[in-house]
Amino acid sequence: MTDIIVIGGGIAGLSAAAQLSADAKVTVLEQESSTGYHASGRSAALYEENYGLPSTVALNTASKSYLFEANGGYLTQRGFLILAQADERPAFETDAETLGADEVSLDRALELVPILNRDRLAFAGYHADAFDIDTDRLMQDFIRLIRANGGEVVTKSPVTAISRTGTGWQVVAGDSTYNAPKVVNAAGAWADNVAKMAGIAPLGIIPHRRSMARIQAPDGHDVRNWSMFFGVGETWYAKPDAGALIVSPADEDPVEPHDAWADDMTLAEGIARYEAMVTVPVTRMLASWAGLRSFSPDRALVLGPDPQDPDFIWSAGQGGYGFQTSPAASQLVADLTMGRNPELPDHIVAQLTPDRLRE
Repeated sequence: MTDIIVIGGGIAGLSAAAQLSADAKVTVLEQESSTGYHASGRSAALYEENYGLPSTVALNTASKSYLFEANGGYLTQRGFLILAQADERPAFETDAETLGADEVSLDRALELVPILNRDRLAFAGYHADAFDIDTDRLMQDFIRLIRANGGEVVTKSPVTAISRTGTGWQVVAGDSTYNAPKVVNAAGAWADNVAKMAGIAPLGIIPHRRSMARIQAPDGHDVRNWSMFFGVGETWYAKPDAGALIVSPADEDPVEPHDAWADDMTLAEGIARYEAMVTVPVTRMLASWAGLRSFSPDRALVLGPDPQDPDFIWSAGQGGYGFQTSPAASQLVADLTMGRNPELPDHIVAQLTPDRLRE
């Protein structure tokens, strides 16, 4: 028998399980053949401390030292550019203030991304303190910690039934049955489905599709040191990745939980917005895909025991913030699960626990 069953092998589940494994025997159940298959494996993976709601920013800040220092660190400087046309000045100023970007000259913007179109670009803001996250190594290190502490990660184990017992929970996954006093729901886009299966009222967590395309490095440029760059209002973005560029329309279309794929029309619109701000057209895509970013009704993460049953714990609603919040979010889940006082301020904890959505 295990102490805690964690349902979901993405960054939310793996990080929570790793933190919990110091105090309990943990079993992670992942429905796919590998961990990080869905949203976690399809993330643009940027750490930007000022990105998100105040509760998300608090988690970002609390996660910073871990991401910079643990196991040699997981962050590499990238920086980002906000780009605006002449009629977008008010929106540009709002984005720059929110994200802590300083306005820079167009010459400086072209130093950072040489293909920008001077004829369309009127304003640019730069923020150096944005970092790529080594997402694969972060997840693998969490898995190593789980196993080192006596836990296990079981793939190809879709959960089909969850029932309350006299001593906790019984979970049927694949051909196996697991029993544990506590269950952590880290099922991402399927989080509400898992809650319903367990007889827990859903919270209204809705997955939203984000489409992405990989394109060749424009005109043979070496893009490795380019900043990430995007339009005001986050209507599109482009980010260097493995010698190519990822371009996204930054779409957020609500969908049912599924193995997501890119919407061709939405992707074409995003590429057109990107092309309007650069001098090199996109002639072909190398690949396209989509991920599901799941949000609670107030768009804050949902972390901690459900007031309906405190042995059912949520680690869900990460939206696009799962990796950059994972050290602090998982620590909060572990503290609340094990009955410890969290290190985060009380008013931030209140904005993250599921109690707020049960009122």
